[in-house]
Amino acid sequence: MRFLVVDDSSVDRHLMTSLLEDMGHQVEVFQSTEGVLDKMKSSDYAAVILDIVMPEQDGYKFLRELRLNPSTKQQYVIFCSSKKTPIEIDYGIKRAGANDYIPKPVTRSTLEAALQKV
Repeated sequence: MRFLVVDDSSVDRHLMTSLLEDMGHQVEVFQSTEGVLDKMKSSDYAAVILDIVMPEQDGYKFLRELRLNPSTKQQYVIFCSSKKTPIEIDYGIKRAGANDYIPKPVTRSTLEAALQKV
């Protein structure tokens, strides 16, 4: 499968990329949401793994853009964030509209569990 990882942390991007590639997947990465929407319109991804806390545009706001755009509204999105209380996870899925949520730090088992749902 092919995944898009959007995270401002180079360490987190590298970890996620390494785990996904280790599992045999293809990965493209962005350090911010800039240019991601255009990339998504021209490419097909099994899922977008999206950080919430980023300097220019947070994941919540970007996800709203995705859901409002006819060509990306059905995209499977997994939030991946250090926000990990049950309230924050519930908000990310039920209110913000993510399909799934992985708390940081990411482990191979939490990533595998999320990918089984894709």
